[in-house]
Amino acid sequence: MAVDGKIMYKTIPEEPGVYQFFNKENIIIYVGKAKNLKKRVASYFQKNIKSRKTMNLVKNIYKIEHAVVYSESDALLLENSLIKKNQPKYNILLRDDKTYPWICIKNERFPRVYLTRKIIKDGSEYFGPYTNVKYAYILLNLINNLYPIRSSNYNYSPSKLKKINLPLYLNIYKKKGQSIILNFSHEKGRDSLSEEAYDENISSVKKILKGNLKDVKSLLKESMLKFSKNLEYEDAQKIKENLLLLENYQSKSTVVSNKLNNIDVFSIISDSEYAYTNYLQIAHGRVVRFQNKEIKKKLDEEESDILSLVIIDSREKFESNCNTIISNYNLSNKINTKFIIPRLGDKKKLLDLSIKNAKSFRIERLKQIQILDPEKHSNRILNQLKIDLKMDNIPSHIECFDISNIQGTNTVAACVVFMNAKASKSNYRKYNIKSVSGPNDFASMEEVVFRRYRRLIDEKKALPQLIVIDGGKGQLSSA
Repeated sequence: MAVDGKIMYKTIPEEPGVYQFFNKENIIIYVGKAKNLKKRVASYFQKNIKSRKTMNLVKNIYKIEHAVVYSESDALLLENSLIKKNQPKYNILLRDDKTYPWICIKNERFPRVYLTRKIIKDGSEYFGPYTNVKYAYILLNLINNLYPIRSSNYNYSPSKLKKINLPLYLNIYKKKGQSIILNFSHEKGRDSLSEEAYDENISSVKKILKGNLKDVKSLLKESMLKFSKNLEYEDAQKIKENLLLLENYQSKSTVVSNKLNNIDVFSIISDSEYAYTNYLQIAHGRVVRFQNKEIKKKLDEEESDILSLVIIDSREKFESNCNTIISNYNLSNKINTKFIIPRLGDKKKLLDLSIKNAKSFRIERLKQIQILDPEKHSNRILNQLKIDLKMDNIPSHIECFDISNIQGTNTVAACVVFMNAKASKSNYRKYNIKSVSGPNDFASMEEVVFRRYRRLIDEKKALPQLIVIDGGKGQLSSA
């Protein structure tokens, strides 16, 4: 394992995501997913591992990379995409051509709604994918219970439906609140469903699949209360279970979308010394590659200048020829490619995911520096604090004050001290307020600050570069 790799798994975030193990040749040898990345990756480095395969895997780990996502479901989808893309040596699951199912609303008259693993670009709409097939079937069953939706051709094939110019109706059989479609008819019956009414049902189904569940939940709650009043508790319980299902329903995945294809996503964040970038490559609607980079600033380079260099280097390295780049900067004047800074929708979700990974990577690197070089870590924090607060000097000596009382009595104050970004507990002080009676935080703050610095001046000790007062404008004015 690389020298910096020994501490890497200790600083990985405790979030859902996907991890990749690389060997010395920089080849991905294993891809895994986790609900908690830190715990999962750390489990590979326990002393009590008995599996020979796992031991061989760990021996060959030279570098670890990871991507954070919003849910365990997204992690499973991203893992699937990366395994199929890279075919790692130690992965045996998902190496076939397995794809997760989608719910399709077919582009036709009286659209069918059904589960499929194949996406056909014929104008049909697809929702998903669903990592749990059972869950998808339950959702379809819920839709069918709410609305009479066609799932087969019945007596008219799709080609025959296209040729018919006459009005059509679906004959419905209703019993105990359930609707069963029988067939197509040219004549309107008592329980027939017109094409216009059917299209309204499809619009409601789309709302459910997109996560707009307000109207549906209201309808279900009314039915549940009705069954409950009639003492039909089994039926009420079934509706309650459907409501719980809707509460937990996640309509869209961030890492898989049938609407996006062949797009690069780049984002950047920075501090005074380093810039951190993230790259997501989208192919065939899936995230198939991710990469984080840390770039040391030599001068006061602008984020846009650093990002333009990263984009050119990454696209050349990974041979990307995507015509569209999603980013938090528009660099079309520097790079001859279409740039998008999205404000909403799937593209915005992808950009947010990229920025989330850049921020997570920055935090991880700071934790690693804290372990490897604590002094450098402290200096970096203080220098950033100096910049953020627009100070002339680095605040190596910081003191903080707070006032507390017990229901207006026994007022006390506390002073905590930080030297070189570390708590100096030997210099902590507690004060009993002497000149103030009753709950008066302003006067109490004035007393304790005066006592503290009158003594430091009398004893000719160094004064702090930064004083932090806990409170509002009143406390600050009093200090």
